[in-house]
Amino acid sequence: MEPRRRRNRQEARSVDRELLIEIGCEEIPASWLPGLTRQVGGQLDARLKELRLDTDAPAETYSTPRRLTARVVKVAERQTDFEELVTGPPASAAFKSDGEPTPAAVGFAKKYGVEVAALERKETPKGPYLAYTVRQRGKATVDVLPDVMAGLLRSLTFPKQMRWDAYLEDGKGDLVFARPIRWLVLLYGGRVVPFVIRRTELAQGPTVQDIRTGANTYGHRFLTTSGRAGRAIKIKTFDDYEARLLENFVILQRSERESKIKRELETHARKLGGRVSGLVAAHSSLLQEVPDLVEYPSVVAGHYPVEFLQLPEEVLTTTMIHHQHYFPVVDDEGKLKPAFLAVTNTQAEKPEVIARNSERVLTARLRDARFFWDEDRKQPLESRIEGLSTILFHKSLGDYKQKALRVSRLAGHLAKRLGQPGAETQAAEAGRLCKADLATDMVRELTELQGTMGGIYAREEGKPEPVWKAIYYHYLPIGVEADAPPSRQQLGAAAATWAAVSLADKLDSLVGMFAAGERPTGSRDPLALRRQAQGAVKILADLPDLIGAETRVPVQALLEDAAHHGEFALDAQAGPALFTFIRERVTYLFQERGFDVRNIRAVLHAWPDVDVVEARLKLEALAQLSGSPELQGVATLFKRVKNITKDVPPVAEVLERPLREPAELALVTALPGLEAALREAAGRRDYRRAFTAIGALQPLVAKFFDDVLVMADEAQLRDARLSLVGRLRDRILDIADISEIVTD
Repeated sequence: MEPRRRRNRQEARSVDRELLIEIGCEEIPASWLPGLTRQVGGQLDARLKELRLDTDAPAETYSTPRRLTARVVKVAERQTDFEELVTGPPASAAFKSDGEPTPAAVGFAKKYGVEVAALERKETPKGPYLAYTVRQRGKATVDVLPDVMAGLLRSLTFPKQMRWDAYLEDGKGDLVFARPIRWLVLLYGGRVVPFVIRRTELAQGPTVQDIRTGANTYGHRFLTTSGRAGRAIKIKTFDDYEARLLENFVILQRSERESKIKRELETHARKLGGRVSGLVAAHSSLLQEVPDLVEYPSVVAGHYPVEFLQLPEEVLTTTMIHHQHYFPVVDDEGKLKPAFLAVTNTQAEKPEVIARNSERVLTARLRDARFFWDEDRKQPLESRIEGLSTILFHKSLGDYKQKALRVSRLAGHLAKRLGQPGAETQAAEAGRLCKADLATDMVRELTELQGTMGGIYAREEGKPEPVWKAIYYHYLPIGVEADAPPSRQQLGAAAATWAAVSLADKLDSLVGMFAAGERPTGSRDPLALRRQAQGAVKILADLPDLIGAETRVPVQALLEDAAHHGEFALDAQAGPALFTFIRERVTYLFQERGFDVRNIRAVLHAWPDVDVVEARLKLEALAQLSGSPELQGVATLFKRVKNITKDVPPVAEVLERPLREPAELALVTALPGLEAALREAAGRRDYRRAFTAIGALQPLVAKFFDDVLVMADEAQLRDARLSLVGRLRDRILDIADISEIVTD
């Protein structure tokens, strides 16, 4: 059955009212809030549309650690009416020869509570059928909103779900959520719409009861201008809601909380004689997270003993940023000062008390870090490789000692393949040591510093710059942007060694995991294989900029190298799956850099025997020639070339003798010049010239197809013409499959 729905706009009500929803929770993790806030808006809009409630604009969404809020400015007072045409049995099976209805017709009419005479005939591609139009008048919005609320609560997804002995009376079982819900606001036109979340009998008690919607929200837990902090606040409209929350020390707008934090950070940093502009840029991830940790932010400044500045800067900043959510302070030269800024969720009368407590916590952590620093340096990195045998990498791929040895072998080989044979020995050494810091106390405590600490310890031991920097940066890059770190300036003389080690580490993981049957799915990638692949293809795309390499490095050869040096067996399923996976990552990289997806398909047609640098250069050339009518003309004709020669194998030589038409002889004459031009352009990686040379053939190819019948009756002539067209196909495909760039 194919239902047909039609909204009855004539009876739609003109009265629109504001909808306000607030879900009050225990504190939601800061990293979840941005996604949840977007979800609330999208899911609310979807539920309103599904239940035929018209709105003038999408839902506005807001959040703090203790609440998820949505507001729709105008919601229609009633659902729109709809009609649904339901088809029944074929007319031929609905009536007997004497005109009496059959049981099929009677049953269909009975299903909708009408007489057979009330049914209509509907013409369909399969013939006439009985049909009935079901008409339903829209319900009042207040009667539908409980279903909207239930659908919204059920539709939200979370990184981790919590069962908290709650359920809805919709027959779908427990209501799981990010955190236990403590209160609900569901106001329509300023009035409460009844809705309830039930608590199970085992959970019921004096302080655990059903959660019912009301007109009360709650302010800051600890701050108040009068009365008791965190008391109930009666509201009626969104403007009233936002204003009353602010009066009770809750800033609803996330952007306002962020602006307040920035202003106070700058003020306090100036008082400390430091700079905050570079600080905010360097630690933007922290600034993105902190507004979702607080409802009414303020900043306090603290200090730590100057002796801790002897620790590596990376240890200090990681301890402050990742473990304490503090902002380090730097001087005018960008060097750390023995001070920090902390964002608090209160407006303290005595900020020095908060600062003192923060200083105690940070000092204790830094004291531990100094102990780890001193102890770790008593053993060289080389001696820790044996300890890696106690740390499992993967059940099918062995421990981290085995991985380090595989990376070492592959890194040395890749240094030669990248055209940097002088880096072979250093790449092998850096590959062997790159995982050694996993066995150090510092990395066990500050896991964010893996790789980084290995590089620092190698530097302290006096290892050459290419070795320690290759270790330091080997987990990077993690982004696909052309300017994603590390930069050529950061790498310096270590660029080639780093590229070999970083690629070896990522390719070993990718090939090994696919060989072991571990493959990411659309929603699941626990081993971060997408990130590993993204880093690898970013390196390959930017090799000339990073290390100045001009050597052709096909993706297929790299993956085969990793399989060989890791002794991985890629079976008939794993191999193609891996090639497809890497192609998707290359496509994603080029799309993120703004290249047309048709051009991407054109330059990746020979996958996996593709050099990513060459693909990038070809895309840049195609982007410059996107408006070329000649190239578009040849591309259009090239579709025809491919179709005609789909069964023709690669052509070594054109069979010229039977050819006699002027148009085909002209193409034969032009072909050697095209081949020479393409060879020279490809040798110089001047792909703009290559595509220009292809475009110049447009008049000759068009004339050929206008004047020449390729599939001639005479077999010898047909074979000669197919050899000519096949040769043209092969030479153009050496550069790109330009049929993909044709504009539909």
